Amino acid sequence: MNSTEKNLSFPYPFSDRDVYRYSNNAIPLNPPIAIELTEYYLDEIHLKRKLLSNHPERCYYASPFTMESQWEVLDLILHHLAICYPEKFKLAEKSNQWVFTNLLTGEEETFIFGDQTTLQLDPLDFVGRHVQEDLILMMQRDGDLFLDAGQLCFPANWSLFFDAGMSFKEIHKPIPGFQSDSLDDRILQFLMRLEAGSPWWRKNWSLMAGNRLDTSLETFAEWGQDRKKVTKENVGEFVHIRVEVQKLFRLPKNNGILFTIHSHMLPLEKFIQHTPWLEQFSAILHELPSFIADYKGISLYRDVVLEYLEDELEKR
Repeated sequence: MNSTEKNLSFPYPFSDRDVYRYSNNAIPLNPPIAIELTEYYLDEIHLKRKLLSNHPERCYYASPFTMESQWEVLDLILHHLAICYPEKFKLAEKSNQWVFTNLLTGEEETFIFGDQTTLQLDPLDFVGRHVQEDLILMMQRDGDLFLDAGQLCFPANWSLFFDAGMSFKEIHKPIPGFQSDSLDDRILQFLMRLEAGSPWWRKNWSLMAGNRLDTSLETFAEWGQDRKKVTKENVGEFVHIRVEVQKLFRLPKNNGILFTIHSHMLPLEKFIQHTPWLEQFSAILHELPSFIADYKGISLYRDVVLEYLEDELEKR
């Protein structure tokens, strides 16, 4: 695959409209696969495990009552890995004894499915260490959804530690405009109606100064200053477009929702090599309301990016 083809495989986040607003842009997931491997698999797995080892308090959380749902997540993901990537992952089942082999990391794990004493980590924590996706488990009760478990190593400016145990609306309350026209309520109702066997997915985007995947609120002091370092000279290489591919699976036995987040990064100078992408992104960023740019953390350097995009458009 040449560099242009590789860039076009990047999950382009925009529809055919030259404007961007918060919306429920989820569509049915076909094929219904939770996990995707990229060329960065080993690098990101090593980074996840390092973060989990050094910062377990902000990278993993689980309420004790989620254990059965965690086994459902493990079941779903290990089967997807073995079915979709048989040359890289193996799963052998003999009654309740499972043997999972990760040929990429050279690891093999034997355990009794459903028996926590046979697995050194919580099921969600274990399976999350074998995939690039962050894994969030929302449990449904009392007519609402709650973040009751998650392994989150690559957050885009939010905190699992802070949001743990919150309801859907409480988590999304800081998003400006999210409550307009009852958007938060309509999305919550959509999620509550998700059916097992019919997963959905959506894409979300932002711009990042730098290429750091771990942009948690707890580490803002380490990466927030990069927004002030964007210049006309470095913008194409330094600023990255960040796209989250988010997938939603209803767990049939315990009625929870598995929310997977796969974060992709691409520097602007590569993103705009495809002229239609350059043209549309320039139009969207130019029209983007200030309240959305502020929330996405773009405002400090949006003018520099726009000037760069306009210069590139003149060259085409």
